[in-house]
Order: sequence, then structure tokens, then C-alpha cells
Amino acid sequence: MTETVALTSTRKSHPALAAAVEARAASAQLRVADAITKFAGSMMFVYAHIVIFAVWMVVFEKSPWPTLTLVVSLEAIFLSTFVMIGQNRQAAFQQAKADHDFAVSEQELHANTDLTKAIHAMTEQLHAQICLGNPASPST
Repeated sequence: MTETVALTSTRKSHPALAAAVEARAASAQLRVADAITKFAGSMMFVYAHIVIFAVWMVVFEKSPWPTLTLVVSLEAIFLSTFVMIGQNRQAAFQQAKADHDFAVSEQELHANTDLTKAIHAMTEQLHAQICLGNPASPST
């Protein structure tokens, strides 16, 4: 367990992930949404609902179906909203990651192009010196 903690603490995060974590930590609304989404996506949520609805139907209401239907429908509306919030955040994170990765790949492409041009120029100089017997000419 300590090895895993040590590995994760030294591993670098993607800049888009670091920005997303900072944004979530800075916003109270996102922290609340994260907590609700985390709980709603757990088995504890399922178990709690089984117990609550069973107790409700057996103990508290003689005819639980109309009220239960209303409560479950309202809960479904709110939970689907939290799912959409999570999907929107995930889409924004994926777009930020894609934008960052594109910018990095463009920088690499330009660096590789410059290196290829420099290697080509040096190859031409070596060819001129070795094969053609021309003295080296200073070039940029």
C-alpha cells in the first residue's frame, strides 16, 4: 500500500487533469456535485434505497405507490441531472486534454522538422566534402 502511495505521489499528472482537479477543488458546487455523484454511483446508495423503500412500504404507508412513484420520479430527475453534470465535466476535461496534446504534438512536429532540416544540411555538407572533394563552406 505504501508503495502505491509513493508511486502515485511521484507520478506526474497530465496538465489538463491537474487543471480539472484545481477547478473542482475551487468550486463548492462542483465538490457537492462530486460527492453526490460518488455516493449515487455506489452500492451503499443501492442498499440505502432498498432499506428506505422497504421500510416505507411496509411500516409507514398503507398505500405507498402514489407517493413512492412521485418520490422516485423526482429522485430520477435529480440524479439524471448529476449524471449530465458529470458527463459535461468529462467532455470538458477530454477537450482540454485533446487541446493540450495537440499543442504538444505541434511543438514536437516543428522541432522534428527543424532537426530534419539541420540533419539534411549537415548531410549535404558531408557529401560535398567527402564525395565531391569540395572544402567545407561555412553555412548557417
